[in-house]
Amino acid sequence: MQKLPRFSRHLLILPLLLTLAGCNLVVMSPSGDIAIQQRDLIIVSTVLMLLIIIPVIFLIFIFAWRYRRSNTTATYDPEWHHSTRLEVIIWAAPLAIIVALGAITWISTHKLDPFRPLDRIDAERTVPADAKPLTVQVVALDWKWLFFYPELGIATVNEMAAPVDVPISFRITSSSVMNSFYVPALAGQIYAMPGMETRLHAVINEEGVFDGFSANYSGAGFSHMRFKFHGVNQQGFDQWIAQVKEKGTALNRDTYLKLERPSEREPVRYFSSVDKDLFDAILNMCAAPGKMCMNEMMHIDRMGGGGRESAENREKLRYDDRHVGETSGVHPLTGEGLGAEQTKPDEAKPAGAENGNGQSGDMQNMPGISGAPATPGAQDMQHDGHAMPGMDHGTGGAAAPAQPNSN
Repeated sequence: MQKLPRFSRHLLILPLLLTLAGCNLVVMSPSGDIAIQQRDLIIVSTVLMLLIIIPVIFLIFIFAWRYRRSNTTATYDPEWHHSTRLEVIIWAAPLAIIVALGAITWISTHKLDPFRPLDRIDAERTVPADAKPLTVQVVALDWKWLFFYPELGIATVNEMAAPVDVPISFRITSSSVMNSFYVPALAGQIYAMPGMETRLHAVINEEGVFDGFSANYSGAGFSHMRFKFHGVNQQGFDQWIAQVKEKGTALNRDTYLKLERPSEREPVRYFSSVDKDLFDAILNMCAAPGKMCMNEMMHIDRMGGGGRESAENREKLRYDDRHVGETSGVHPLTGEGLGAEQTKPDEAKPAGAENGNGQSGDMQNMPGISGAPATPGAQDMQHDGHAMPGMDHGTGGAAAPAQPNSN
């Protein structure tokens, strides 16, 4: 096969370099106050480090020139071994820079905490006392972004908008693997994790259309997991809302479960109505019918566990393999073929198989199920010095309720 000329091979790298350069231009010239403060931190940190780097590089050339072999006028002292003045300079300057960076980091870490509500619109304006932030709930799907506007009753896919100079309160989660929500013009990246909620408070100060994407690799469709963020004035935002309501459809549980399936290059979609508790169900990993919500399971655990009754919760808590086998024996995330033992994991062992203690193999792995024989009369189990009611397996002690999701 004929090789490309060297010049042509170098041209193949050009798009990547242009993309990186464009991202850096946005980071260093953002349109939101939080991103501006983060940019200022980059500049201040870089300047402080250059206070050491530049003199050191400059001195390297000075010493190389002054003490070259041909310079016979330079002082030659083979017995020299110490200089208090040099020691003070060498250690004092870096120490001062470290102290300065530490102070800046401490202040900015608290001031720019993504969970902390905004106290200013920009450097010259504070947030009005009666200002109400716009709440946006974000769900990272495979491989697209779903945005809920709970106060407006709408949702969108791969597109969002916000009015200029209005605080935005993001609630962020994921339906599958970990992703990272990132709009460089707005604020720094924030992780989106399944079963967990992260927060971000930000504001856009300029009108425009900005790029958003996932900054954390999440599988085959990661490269196309992008969306557009529209910063508009209040009138433009009202028009955008009207457009979503006019062109949108309903987003219920069934529609969401179809949307949740892995897909690439998903087009922009509008939803004019949304099930009220859908985001909370996604967050608690129980959007599918018959699944137990995480908050319900945590309540059972907090009450001491559900005893033997919790064994039936196993299937209600299965989640990560929910799409396995849907695409004719091909795993939707990896694209790899699945064998019979992979597509039907429950058939590898009979459901009634028991271990040496007379309990099923599945039950011994359930929270609150002990493999040891029950002690007669033990109404409560001592765990780390605390009494845990409902853990009696031998005398029928009261167990905490184990209820599936009612949604």
